[in-house]
Amino acid sequence: MDRKNIWSSYEASELEKVEKVNDLYKSCLDAGKTERECVDLAVNMAKEKGYKDLNEMIRSGEQLKAGDKVYAVCMDKTVALFYIGSEPLENGMNILGAHIDSPRIDVKQNPLYESEEFAYLDTHYYGGIKKYQWLAIPLALHGVIAKKDGTVIKVNIGEKEEDPVFVITDLLVHLAGEQMEKKAKAVVEGEKLDLLIGNRPVEKDETLEKEEKETIKKNILAILKEHYDMEEEDFVSAELEIVPAGRARDLGIDRSMILAYGQDDRVCAFTSLFAMLEAENVKRTSCCILVDKEEIGSVGATGMQSRFFENAVAELMALSGNDSELKLRRALQNSRMLSSDVSAAFDPMFAECFEKRSSAFFAKGLVFNKFTGSRGKGGSNDANAEYLAKLRKVMDDKNVAYQFAELGKVDVGGGGTIAYIMANYGMEVIDSGVPVLCMHAPWEASSKADVYEAYKGYKAFLEEM
Repeated sequence: MDRKNIWSSYEASELEKVEKVNDLYKSCLDAGKTERECVDLAVNMAKEKGYKDLNEMIRSGEQLKAGDKVYAVCMDKTVALFYIGSEPLENGMNILGAHIDSPRIDVKQNPLYESEEFAYLDTHYYGGIKKYQWLAIPLALHGVIAKKDGTVIKVNIGEKEEDPVFVITDLLVHLAGEQMEKKAKAVVEGEKLDLLIGNRPVEKDETLEKEEKETIKKNILAILKEHYDMEEEDFVSAELEIVPAGRARDLGIDRSMILAYGQDDRVCAFTSLFAMLEAENVKRTSCCILVDKEEIGSVGATGMQSRFFENAVAELMALSGNDSELKLRRALQNSRMLSSDVSAAFDPMFAECFEKRSSAFFAKGLVFNKFTGSRGKGGSNDANAEYLAKLRKVMDDKNVAYQFAELGKVDVGGGGTIAYIMANYGMEVIDSGVPVLCMHAPWEASSKADVYEAYKGYKAFLEEM
């Protein structure tokens, strides 16, 4: 099955749509570099399309009916959107699921220290990263500071042109002979990924007779106090994430691709969100769930393994006039899902790691992975043939470009998604997504054509499956 490069199939009018979707996508990548920022963005976009807060409907006792649109948020890190269809909920839903957390470096809870007149933040990396890739690049600090009085202060430093940026230092090549003999995973240790944030001492108080200690750290604390009303102990209840500084950019002299941080998995999350917000006249209730913690096993209250989604559906059932446990189970079992996560794009520079006939390629459309896992399909959801056949028909009927692939050679590696978790309900689930180059690197690459086809495919799934 030789899939053609889809750029050559676009008419001028469709090329305009490709650029429009990708311009929106890039703006979302810039605004959503953390899971909290993604949830804020999704909720604001949903409200503009008429979505209501599920909790407010519960409090008011308002009943749900076909055509209603609601959203639910879990701890500001996970969000689920529902568009109520004309069929009863127990008939099942069409669900788009993706994750909005990305590999990054987190600030520890007692992080600020001074060493040899440098101020640093102590860190702990999050998710699967090649640690050496995070050295000597401009970094930004995003997150929140939760204070004891209940106020939550948002932090975003390093994204504006006038902002300072931060860095994790690397050893100069002139002294790196021993370092360069190490295996890649040992080039830099996790405990050395500390963020350099200052070198200027606090202004000296002329009334003091003795030399002050840790004057660099004190200056940093003074700045934090001035701008964020933050004390050192407030780090304990802060969530600060270190991400690459800078905006999403067009990649290539032909502007056919996008280079940006966090495209795993926000390329699937945002295209799913776009499709959800544009879906019309759905028969089956549509759902888009954007979750946290996938990169570390989908654990915790905001991960896919929590009961948040199940509880939200139970509330929908109750507001639809039916709180039967049996009908809730039927609604989940009768559902169909696209578990959307990125796929490894074939890279000619590393062709030895791919099996070409089973690889995803740039500009050949939305990727379906019948199974994921690694080495013998370990930890995989393996979609059944009948479901694949239905998907093929919907995609072909709606002229969506798509391809089937798996992640690399059988014995080279592999990966997992949230698919197996939702499949536990007995629903039909398959992995789908967008092919990406440089996956899990600070900067990842995608094809604008694939982003557009993913949006088209997800919209077709919601309206036609």
